Amino acid sequence: MTDYTLAGLSESWVGSLTLNLLCYATVFVPGYFLIWYFKKSKYIERAGSGLVPRLITSCVYGQSYDKLATTDPSHTRSLPPEKTLSAKCMQLSFCFLGLQVSYLTWGVLQEKIMTKEYHNSEGSIGHFKDSQFLVFVNRILAFMLAAMYLTCSRQPRHTAPIYKYSYCSFSNIMSSWCQYEALKYVTFPTQVLAKASKVIPTMIMGKIIASKKYEYYEYVTAVLISIGMTLFLLGSTEAHGTTSSSTTMSGVIILVGYMSFDAFTSNWQGELFTQHKMSSVQMMCGVNLFSCLLTTTSLMQQGTFSLSLQFMLTYPAFFWDSLILSVCSATGQLFIYYTISVFGPVVFIIIMTIRQGLAILLSCFIYSHPVTLMGILGILLVFTAIFLRIYCSHRLKQVQQRKTLPDTTKV
Repeated sequence: MTDYTLAGLSESWVGSLTLNLLCYATVFVPGYFLIWYFKKSKYIERAGSGLVPRLITSCVYGQSYDKLATTDPSHTRSLPPEKTLSAKCMQLSFCFLGLQVSYLTWGVLQEKIMTKEYHNSEGSIGHFKDSQFLVFVNRILAFMLAAMYLTCSRQPRHTAPIYKYSYCSFSNIMSSWCQYEALKYVTFPTQVLAKASKVIPTMIMGKIIASKKYEYYEYVTAVLISIGMTLFLLGSTEAHGTTSSSTTMSGVIILVGYMSFDAFTSNWQGELFTQHKMSSVQMMCGVNLFSCLLTTTSLMQQGTFSLSLQFMLTYPAFFWDSLILSVCSATGQLFIYYTISVFGPVVFIIIMTIRQGLAILLSCFIYSHPVTLMGILGILLVFTAIFLRIYCSHRLKQVQQRKTLPDTTKV
C-alpha cells in the first residue's frame, strides 16, 4: 500500500504559494508593460477598425459608456405583472433549495477532496494536494456557463477595460486557493466560521479602497463576530489536543489570507459595478476568464497540470468529485445572481447564513468533528451577530426610505 503524491509540488504551503505567485508574475509583468506601452503611445488615437485594434481597445481602454439605457428596449420595457403570494413562495423555495443544495454539496466535496484518501480497484491509495488545480476546474466551467449565457441573452453594453478584471480575478483565485489549502491545517467548520467573519476585513478593505463609512452597529457586530470566532478557535484547539501549534498557526495565517483576498475581491467588484454598470454575468465571465488564464499558466509552468490529470485517471472517484464540485460552484454562482436580482441582497444573505450553519452541522455529522461547549458558544455568538447585522441594516434602510418620501399629510 503506497501513498500517491504529486511530485514537483512543495510540501510547504509557503513554497506552493511562492511558486504560484512567480508563475502569475509571468502573466502580470508582460501585461503591465503592454498596457503601459499602449497608453503611453496613445494607441487609441491611431487605432484602425480591424479586429486586433478593436480587441486592444477593449482590453486597454474599454468603450465609452453612452446613454444606452434610454435607447435599449430591454431597459424601457414595462414591468412584469405582480406575482401572487404562492408564486413568490415557489420562487423563494427554488432559490433557497438551489443555493443550499449547490453549496452544501460543494462544501462536503471540498472537504473530502482535500482531507480524505482516494482508493482505486488496484488497491493503491492517493491523497490529492494541488489546491490550484481545483481552482482551475471550478473557474473553467463557470467561465463556459457565463460565456454561453452572454451569447444567448441581451446584456448592457460592456464599457470596462477588460484588464481591470485581472485584479479581482487574482484576488479571487488567491482566496479560493487559501480556502482549499486551509483544509490541510484546520477543520471545515473552522473555515466556515472564518468565512462568516470576513465582514471584518471587508470593512477594512472598504475603508482603504473606497473610503467607505460604516454605522456603529457594523462595528459592534464585527467585534461580536471576532469574539465568537476566537471562542470557537479556542474550543477547537481544546478538542484537538494533539494538534500542533505550528499547524494551527499555518491554518490561521491561510484563513487570514483568504478573508483579506476575498474582501478585496468584493470591494473591487463593487467599484467596477459602480463605474461601468456591467451585469453580474458579465462580471462572472470577465473574472473567470483571467482566472482560467492565470491558473492554466501556473499549472503548465509547474508541470502539475499533467500530474493532476494523471491523478484523475488513477482515481476515477476524484474525477467525479471534481466534476460535481465544479458544477455546484458554477450553478451556485448563477443562483446567487438570480436570488439577488429577484429578492435582493438581504434575503440572499439570510439564506447563505443559514447555509453556513447547516454546513457546520453537516460537516460535524459526516466527518465527526468534535466541538466543545466553548466552540458551540462561539458559533452561536457569530451567527447571532450576523443576524443582528442583517436586521439593523434592513431597519436602517427602512428609516432612510421614510425620510426621503414626500410628506403627503400636509395640504
